[in-house]
Amino acid sequence: MARMTATRTGLTSRGPVLSVAALYFLVPIGAALWYTLDSGGGISFDAYTRGLTSEGMGSSLLLSVTIGLATVVLGLLLMVPTSVAVALYFPKLRGVVSVLSMMPLVVPPIALVAGVSTVLSWQQDLAATPLYGTFQALLNKDFPLVLVLVYTVMSLPFLHRSLDAGLRAVDLRTLVEASRSLGASRTQTLLRVVVPNLRSAVVGGAVLSLAMVLGEYTVASVLGFAPFAVWMVEVGDAEPQLSAAASMLSLLITWGLLLLLTTLAGGRTRTSAAARDHESSKKAER
Repeated sequence: MARMTATRTGLTSRGPVLSVAALYFLVPIGAALWYTLDSGGGISFDAYTRGLTSEGMGSSLLLSVTIGLATVVLGLLLMVPTSVAVALYFPKLRGVVSVLSMMPLVVPPIALVAGVSTVLSWQQDLAATPLYGTFQALLNKDFPLVLVLVYTVMSLPFLHRSLDAGLRAVDLRTLVEASRSLGASRTQTLLRVVVPNLRSAVVGGAVLSLAMVLGEYTVASVLGFAPFAVWMVEVGDAEPQLSAAASMLSLLITWGLLLLLTTLAGGRTRTSAAARDHESSKKAER
């Protein structure tokens, strides 16, 4: 009885908080959506049709998505082995890694990009050296690798917090010892045992990193590139309704990617669970 009363009290106290949070997020989105549909005499989807056919939108969106996926892959390649190694072999360094990973939240993006711009300005002094080609590759307009590197640094807080929470939720040492005792190498253990158990954490960190890349403006603008966020701001000066429609499309794309990644992760988890249940039933029959 006391437990039921406590549950009802918790639900009652959570209701107002969830309502306020829903209003905080949904009211601005609803206002922006109405602004994009309001034509003065009724509802019109003209802003969206013009956005889909507008010059530069497709290329800028493709560039942002490509940079975002590259950032996610590079960030996971960097953080997953590091987080696992720290949790298994260097637990005393957990605090140091956490502080270093949180540093991008302390350093403002404008300060970070100012340092990057200073380093990139050295290319003129290195024109006669092989390093000049490296700088040119970093600043390639079709695929600016420098943005991938900077965004990877900026995404470290999201990846670290997500992976750290996932590692704390599993008995990592037991999983690794069981895998190694069965003859698996370190690479096989990481890819076939550890990563599947961190699937939710990996998906969460990947979605947050991708959303950050799609909405980042400061670094790309200062360095002179034009991904989707920069294109929206430039278009907004002349056509604010089109810019708002583009932002709504960006929001829908982010939600779509979130649902896709979550569905894929959930589907694989259910498949793995079904396979384990099938194997258990076979052993029980024997």
